[in-house]
Amino acid sequence: MSTSRLAEPQADWERLIPDSEWALYGRVLRRLREQRIAFALGGGFAFSYYAHRWRDTKDIDLYVLPRMREPMIALLDELGLRDYYELVPYDRNWIYRSHRDGLIVDVIWAMANQRAQADERWLTHGPLISLRGVEVHVVPVEELIWAKLYVMQRDRCDWGDVLTLFYTQGNTLDWEHLFNRLGEDRRLLSGALGIFSWMCPARAGQLPGWIWESVGLTPPEEDLDCTIERRRVELLDTRDWFGPRAPKIQDTRPAKSES
Repeated sequence: MSTSRLAEPQADWERLIPDSEWALYGRVLRRLREQRIAFALGGGFAFSYYAHRWRDTKDIDLYVLPRMREPMIALLDELGLRDYYELVPYDRNWIYRSHRDGLIVDVIWAMANQRAQADERWLTHGPLISLRGVEVHVVPVEELIWAKLYVMQRDRCDWGDVLTLFYTQGNTLDWEHLFNRLGEDRRLLSGALGIFSWMCPARAGQLPGWIWESVGLTPPEEDLDCTIERRRVELLDTRDWFGPRAPKIQDTRPAKSES
C-alpha cells in the first residue's frame, strides 16, 4: 500500500462512473493493488481529474512499466478479459487492449508514436487519489500533456484537451520538466501555447513569464476582465468543449415522504 499522502479531490466526478462499469474497473484495480503491481491511471479518468469535467469513454487506461506488460496481460486474462485484437486489430507495440461486457481495459507502456516509454515518474509522481475507496496514482499532468501534444491525426486531435489542461492546471504545472520532456519537440508546445494565449489572454498572462521567450512567443497582454475570450473559443467549436465543467451529479436517493 502506498504511503503517499492522498490528494484533495478535484471534483466528485468518480460518482458519475456508472455502476455497471465500475463493477469491472474496480475489480481490476483492486486486484492490481493486491498483487502490488505499480500502475497509474491515465486516459479519460486522468483528464476528468485534472480538467474538472467528466468524460465517460467506456474504457480505462492503466500505465505500467514496459517490463510489466506480460504480468498485466496475465492478470487481465485471469479476470476473464480477452484481447481486443480478436475483434479489431491494433498496434500492440505500445498498448494491450482487453475487453469484457462491452468495456475496455487498456494497458499502456509507451506513447503510440514510440517517442517514449513509461518510466517511474509516470507511475509515482502524480497525485494519489481515492477512487471509490481504491487508492490509485494518476499520471502526472505534465506527462499527460506531453503525450497529448503528439495526438493530431486525421480522425482525432487531443489539443483541445491540452488547452483545457493549460486552463485548469497551468499555474501549478512543472513547466521546466515539461520543456525537458519535449526536448527538440518543444515547438509543439509553442503552437499550443499560442492558441491558448489567443483564447485566454488573462489566464495565459498568469503563467510564468519565462516560458513565452523559451517558445519564441510574445508574452500575452493580461486583460483582467477577460479570463476566456468566449467568442474565440466558439470560433473553433460552438459546443461545450473547453475549460472546467463541474460534474452534474444526480441525487438518486429516494425522495423523503411528506409527513
